[in-house]
Amino acid sequence: MDKRIGIIGIMIEDFSKIPQVTKLISDFSDSILSRQGLNIKDHNIRIINIIVEATTDEIGSFTGKVGRLHGVRIKSILSKQEDAHGNAQTKDSK
Repeated sequence: MDKRIGIIGIMIEDFSKIPQVTKLISDFSDSILSRQGLNIKDHNIRIINIIVEATTDEIGSFTGKVGRLHGVRIKSILSKQEDAHGNAQTKDSK
C-alpha cells in the first residue's frame, strides 16, 4: 500500500487524556514529519497539528485509537493518491 501525506488535527478538551494522546503519538512517531502543539488557555483546549507520511491503514489505526478517547477530537485530511505517472486517482479510477 502506498504512503500518503496527511494532516491530522487533535483537539484535547479533557486534559487528563494528555498522557494517553502523547503515548499514541509516540507510538506513531515513525510516520510523523512535523508536529505543532498549542495551548489555548482562554478556552481550556490543547491543539496538536501533525503532518504525516503513512499508509491509509496506519493513519486510520492511529486516528481511530485517539478518537476513542473521551474528551479528545481528531480529524484528518489526506493527499490524493497518484498513479505512477503522477495522475490523481479517485476510487472510481481504473
